[in-house]
Amino acid sequence: MKTETRSEQFVPHSLLGNLLRKLHIDIPLLICLLLVLSLSFLILYSASGQDTNILIRQATRMLIAFVLMIVLAHINPYQFKRYSTILYGIGVTLLVAVLIIGQIGKGAQRWLDLGFFRFQPSEMLKITAPMMIAWYLSENTLPPKWKQMGIAGLLLLLPTLLIAKQPDLGTSILVFSSGAAVIFFAGLSWRFIISISISIASLTPIIWHFMRDYQRARVLTFLDPEADPLGRGYHIIQSKIAIGSGGIFGKGWQGSTQAQLDFLPESSTDFIFAVFAEEFGLSGCLVLIALYIVIISRCLYISIQAQDSYSRLLAGSLSFTFFVYVFVNIGMVIGILPVVGVPLPLISYGGTSMVTLLAGFGILMSIHTHKKFLPT
Repeated sequence: MKTETRSEQFVPHSLLGNLLRKLHIDIPLLICLLLVLSLSFLILYSASGQDTNILIRQATRMLIAFVLMIVLAHINPYQFKRYSTILYGIGVTLLVAVLIIGQIGKGAQRWLDLGFFRFQPSEMLKITAPMMIAWYLSENTLPPKWKQMGIAGLLLLLPTLLIAKQPDLGTSILVFSSGAAVIFFAGLSWRFIISISISIASLTPIIWHFMRDYQRARVLTFLDPEADPLGRGYHIIQSKIAIGSGGIFGKGWQGSTQAQLDFLPESSTDFIFAVFAEEFGLSGCLVLIALYIVIISRCLYISIQAQDSYSRLLAGSLSFTFFVYVFVNIGMVIGILPVVGVPLPLISYGGTSMVTLLAGFGILMSIHTHKKFLPT
């Protein structure tokens, strides 16, 4: 009987590894992403009331997002740097177009309708804004001077204010965070950070004056959700009930009474973490958060290993943006942050954020797998 040699036993694994390397895929990051996406299918099926159509639509969007991720992973990071200004200009132009001819839905003007599909240009700025700022700062001496930080701030404020005008507070926060992360990783001094924080705090009355009524209501609801338990405070109260009833080990898969009995609004999108907590309890939440931490750590590792300033700044920003996604969603669901409409990354139902996130991971993989081919 013929026995396999050690080298023959590992041929399939070698072939798979070579294939992934040729696709410019970072294996540790890919494994973590697949684990989180698997949890997404599990909890979406339960939160949607066993609606297989939702799973099919979500799977289609995931497939499109994965194809985009692989395409972007193939592109040399030098090309991202080369076209940063063009992509930023296109994104800002589309934001202006939204304010003029954009489609209105649920009281917000956020979409452009191209006939065969409609999309939110603001999602594009989550990537192109940090690309632009990373390009600008990397072209100058680091850490940046006050003048350079001022120009970078203006480049960031332009799309942030255009998105806030739609209005879309959640996306504007994410875009601002992504660009601010670039400035911070460029070597922002703590003196500057403290000065900006004090300035923003002093402008609170002015910001409050220009906020829309529903945005003020969200802040007031965050401070005291029990003041209107059947109105504006209903979402967060039901979310807390769901999370608390899950206990340590949860009620089991498809055991979320808050979702199954329709007490919890937006159970498949913004508040899906509450469903997850009710069904899998604290232990399940810790596993999910641990997966998120591993993904963020891997992204930061890629940032540290990048071989030029542009790649380091962009990778650090994309890593931080993913962290903000996780922190803001979980924070608003458990009641420590106001509700701003940010989905739970890679878990919530929806295609736009899925495509944007996996596009970002594609860029991170490109930065990591093209290290030896960057121009000197």
